[in-house]
Amino acid sequence: MKHIYIGTGAYSDTDLLGTLYPHGTKPSDFLHHYAQHYDCVEINSTFHTPIGQKALLGMLDKAAGRLKFSLKLHQDFSHQRTATAQHAHAFLQAIQPLGENLAHLFVQFPHSFERMPANRRYLGELCAWFDGYPLVLEFRSPTWLVEPVFAHFQAAKSLIWCNLDYPVNIGLPNTAFWTNARNAYLRLHGRNPNWWQAESACQRHDYRYNDAELKELADTIFRQRDDFDALFIYFQNTTQSHSFYNIPVLKGYLAEWGFAVKMPCIEPERQGSLF
Repeated sequence: MKHIYIGTGAYSDTDLLGTLYPHGTKPSDFLHHYAQHYDCVEINSTFHTPIGQKALLGMLDKAAGRLKFSLKLHQDFSHQRTATAQHAHAFLQAIQPLGENLAHLFVQFPHSFERMPANRRYLGELCAWFDGYPLVLEFRSPTWLVEPVFAHFQAAKSLIWCNLDYPVNIGLPNTAFWTNARNAYLRLHGRNPNWWQAESACQRHDYRYNDAELKELADTIFRQRDDFDALFIYFQNTTQSHSFYNIPVLKGYLAEWGFAVKMPCIEPERQGSLF
């Protein structure tokens, strides 16, 4: 039975208080509660601030072995592109405590990162720095959605194509589900048509998938079940707890198709409590 790991992009959104996290939960305890429900987490804070071993060890302690971690590379690797091989080495040294709990390294390139010679050379260098690690690449420019790129991913041993679900007709690559590796990756950003008018990431992700959309997604995954062994799905729409309501619905559809998905493990002290 193929396992589908499902979690969210980051876990610190206070919109999840009262749903995923009980009222009054301290931010330092968020990950403990998160791990009761989900089996993977995408750490996005590393995009803004480098993470140290002490912080990672704290996360591992809170997760208690229940989570796989996907770590986003710092913006110096993707947006500024000022990182060097030395920066990559330092990052890899810092994340060693994760061990087998590390699922992926993840790099998100901006819409302005188009497929041109200089960017292709840089991308080749970056991939070499992280050779041997499962490296997920997200492209927001549609210039990368061409056959030579897909062919390169097919031949690569450790590169993983990032599938994206975006609003349609906004200039971002809303790709069909496609996998090049046995370990597949999918980010669900929601389908808010006011993406470019939003003033913050929270506003952009203010969208709750309806049941029909989630069923269609589950059906698509089932049709392509032979193309992967494990799939990691990260809902980015934690605004107004949209992800909290969407995830159980998707899990239900996937379970009907025979996929293994983690069901919530509610703590004893929360069972039967009305207040």
